[in-house]
Amino acid sequence: MGLPKFVKLVEMGPRDGLQNEHAVIGSDDKVRYIDLLSETGLQWIEVTSFVSPKAIPQLADAADVFSRIRKAPGVRYPVLVPNMKGYDRAKAAGVDAVAVFTAASETFTKRNINMTIDESLETFRDVVRAAKGDGMWVRGYVSTAFGSPFGDEVTPAMVVDVSMKLMEMGCNELSIGDTIGVGVPSQLDELIPALANEIPLNQLAFHFHDTRGTALANVYAALQHGVHIFDSSAGGLGGCPYAPGATGNVGTEDVIYLLHSMNIETGVDLGKVRAASRFIRGVLDHDLTSKAFQALEAADVRAGAATAAP
Repeated sequence: MGLPKFVKLVEMGPRDGLQNEHAVIGSDDKVRYIDLLSETGLQWIEVTSFVSPKAIPQLADAADVFSRIRKAPGVRYPVLVPNMKGYDRAKAAGVDAVAVFTAASETFTKRNINMTIDESLETFRDVVRAAKGDGMWVRGYVSTAFGSPFGDEVTPAMVVDVSMKLMEMGCNELSIGDTIGVGVPSQLDELIPALANEIPLNQLAFHFHDTRGTALANVYAALQHGVHIFDSSAGGLGGCPYAPGATGNVGTEDVIYLLHSMNIETGVDLGKVRAASRFIRGVLDHDLTSKAFQALEAADVRAGAATAAP
């Protein structure tokens, strides 16, 4: 199969990126970060989660942040919701796109949301039904699709089974996640055809973490199967509070650099994504992990030093 000519990127930085930060980030900084991302050409930015503040204190300001961001024309701002209570809060805030989440690993699901996979699907059935009834766009996430942090086996058949159940509820799109960053291209060669037998490729996204440095290799492998929707995080921010050892998402800059160098369009301005990452780096207490961000920032410093030299 030929490579796609255009790839849709779904930006994870404001939600999946920031939720794993230890230092509490102010709402003003979150709003500014999202507003900068809205200027990049990204058309999908997942901005927050209406989860219990006790579960993830970092996102306790979900309604405030969502209400204050500048909604750019043509950009959709989905939010994660864990249950009907979260959905009701999101709806009251004016949300028009939501995401629900479960996993292919039974142990991870129990550790993450204190439910079995089947129990989580029953919970989300009500959320999806309500969201579709309200005319909302709905995304489903399947975490730990390539391996579990707790050692239980995850097979392609298990991933397909959970994925089909989410799609049958009425999800518009499904994101398949390598939550702990253990996946390799050969797994995609097996999993994508199995999924594509049941779900159209234009409804399938992939969400790679770069814990072991294989995220970009997996992006390329998925491209070769015709996948053209990928989640990424500006600067490579992210991780998972419930997956020990999981590091950040694949960097948005890294994916853009790869795709644009291969003449695959994204509609996203790499320089403006770097500006958003540069801003949030100044807010955080650590450097960013995106290799393209690091390299391009260093090149700019060298160029500036050369210009300033007598």
